[in-house]
Amino acid sequence: MKNLLSLEKLPLADIEKILRDAVIYKRERARVDRKPLAGQTWALIFSKSSTRTRVSFETGIRELGAGVMFLNSNDVQLGRGEPIKDTARVLGRMVHGAVIRTFAQSDVEEFAEFSNIPTINALTDDEHPCQILADIFTYKELRGPIAGKVVAFIGDGGCNVPRSWIFAASKLQFELRIAAPKKFQPAREILERAGGKIIGTESLEKAAKGADLLYTDVWVSMGKEAESAERLKVLKDYQINQKLTKLAKADALVMHCLPAHRGQEIDEETFEKNARTIFAQAENRLHVQKAILGWAVTK
Repeated sequence: MKNLLSLEKLPLADIEKILRDAVIYKRERARVDRKPLAGQTWALIFSKSSTRTRVSFETGIRELGAGVMFLNSNDVQLGRGEPIKDTARVLGRMVHGAVIRTFAQSDVEEFAEFSNIPTINALTDDEHPCQILADIFTYKELRGPIAGKVVAFIGDGGCNVPRSWIFAASKLQFELRIAAPKKFQPAREILERAGGKIIGTESLEKAAKGADLLYTDVWVSMGKEAESAERLKVLKDYQINQKLTKLAKADALVMHCLPAHRGQEIDEETFEKNARTIFAQAENRLHVQKAILGWAVTK
C-alpha cells in the first residue's frame, strides 16, 4: 500500500515508475485485461469543485476494474464537523482506497495515517501532485526528457501548482523560473526545503527568455475568491501572450492546467494557438492517474 500525498515526499524512483507506466496505460487503454483494482471500491472525497480531476479519476478507477463513489462535503459527516481521523477510520474499513481534493494538506495526511488505505492527494492548498506529474508526462511525450530544460511559471508563484513544480524541479533536475510579483513569490522556506535550481523573479523577460516550457494557472485559486480584486490588480501584467512566447525557444510548449481565464493569465490568441498541447495535457491526467492508482496498490 502506498500514498501519494506530496511530490516533496514522493521518491524519485516512484516518480519515474509512474511516468513509465503512464506511457503503457495510454498506449494500451483499449486492453480490458489490466484490472489492478478489480473487486475494489474507491471513494472520491471532494471539498473543492472539479471537472478534470473528478472525471479523470472516476474514469480511471472504473477502467482499472473498481467501483467508485463520489462524496462531497455535504455527503459525509465532515461537513458537520466530524474529525478527519474518525471519517478515515470508518472509510478505511469499508473502501479500498481514497482520492481526496480539499483545502488543508494536513487533512489528506491525517486521512492516510488513520485510514490505512491508499490515499491520493487530488489537490490541496499546498500541492497538486497529480497535475504536475501529468504535465511532466506531457512534456516528455512531446519533447523528450525534461532534465536540463527550463520551465517558466508565470503568475501566482505562491500557490499549490508552482509549489509542486518546485519539488518536481529539484527531483528531476530541470531549471524552474517563477515570474511573479514580490507578494506572490514562493515562500523562502519552501525553496530552501526543495533545493535545486529554482529562480524567483519579478521580471517576465528573465523568466521566459530561452525557456522550453511556459506555464500558467489562474490568478484566483479556489478559496481565494475574497482576494479577487486585489489579485487581478497586482497580477494584471503576468500574462502569457504572443509577446512573451517570442522570448522563449522557438519550439517551446505553452501549458495551462485549466480552467483558463482568457484575457487574464493567458490571452485568447496564445491559448488557441497552443490548444492542442493544453488539451493533451488535460487528457493525460487520466493516463497518469491510472498509473498512480496501479502504483498505489502494488506491494
